[in-house]
Amino acid sequence: MDPKKKAITAAVVGTALGVGGLVVVAMPASAGDAPKLPQISAEDLVQSVMTANPGPFDGTVSVSNDLGLPAMGAVGGAVPGMSALNIDSAHVFSDGAGKAKISLTNGASQETIVRDGTTVWDYHSSNNSATKTTIPADLATKHDMGAGEMADPATATKELLAKVRENSTVSVDGTANVADRPAYELVFTPKPTERTLLREIRVAVDSQTRMPLRLSVLSNGTTAPALQVAFTDVKFAPQSADLFAFTPPQGAKVTEKTAKVDDQTKAMADEAKQDTELVGDGWDTVITGKVPADALSGKKPAGASGAEGRNADPQQLRSRFAKRVNGAWGSGYLFTTKVGGAVLTDDGRFAAGAVPEQVLYEALGQK
Repeated sequence: MDPKKKAITAAVVGTALGVGGLVVVAMPASAGDAPKLPQISAEDLVQSVMTANPGPFDGTVSVSNDLGLPAMGAVGGAVPGMSALNIDSAHVFSDGAGKAKISLTNGASQETIVRDGTTVWDYHSSNNSATKTTIPADLATKHDMGAGEMADPATATKELLAKVRENSTVSVDGTANVADRPAYELVFTPKPTERTLLREIRVAVDSQTRMPLRLSVLSNGTTAPALQVAFTDVKFAPQSADLFAFTPPQGAKVTEKTAKVDDQTKAMADEAKQDTELVGDGWDTVITGKVPADALSGKKPAGASGAEGRNADPQQLRSRFAKRVNGAWGSGYLFTTKVGGAVLTDDGRFAAGAVPEQVLYEALGQK
């Protein structure tokens, strides 16, 4: 089997469409004849998805991607997010009221993340270690600590639809069985004015709860999805409170900390916000900004040590996985995948999106 088709769970930085965050993606999970369901308009189906409140559930999510990412070998371990591409499966639990648990399996090892109110546990079986993070009530109130941390197809779908809805032709393209549940097939196609490498986004919507069960992103010139998010099975039912009460195994090394936004972190976040800009909207949104000098040089961040401070050599990554480009905007390196690309200039500027390279260059020229 083609390794790119292997069912895995991935944490993917969503540069496509300008959407950031972690996304769990999956192989298709439909089977059997298309179910017969009452007709519904595309607009009514979209509205029901955006306002859906399915309540408590648990489900298994698996992953496939055909993004065309390069095989990075040992270097990938030093690149943020790349190690997550090796995970085999995930099981997601939600009580429907803010508590959640996700178990990620990779071979014989497992990572378990449990969020119970203002406490988050992150346990790694490979080294029997756990981190307990307490989130102060005022911080949890100001910042949604749950919606994006443990993404499922529903979370990913709502983020994407908010970006592309107004710039799309929306239709209902029949029905499907997903995770043994009847679902409507909702399709978003970019309007002719949109300059994008993506052909369409397909969402399989549960006919009863209106929760998205599968999200598929298809690029131009291909028939198989470049990226998919789906449940392989899901059950909508009350969840035991014991699921969200984590107790570290005997002998586990436990590290405790309190989440906080100190002055230095806040200053860095404010600077990043000022240096980041969205050019365009909808399908051809391009994120532009500036990469910190330390990141370009490969230096350890201030206060970082050990694994936190290990980074791949940026120059090695650029020369190995990108091509040299230049134009009126300057010179730099172009990274490409089947669903988009990114340009990193020699002076530290960047542009990324699900668009042709010319659109990236135009966005850089506006900075």
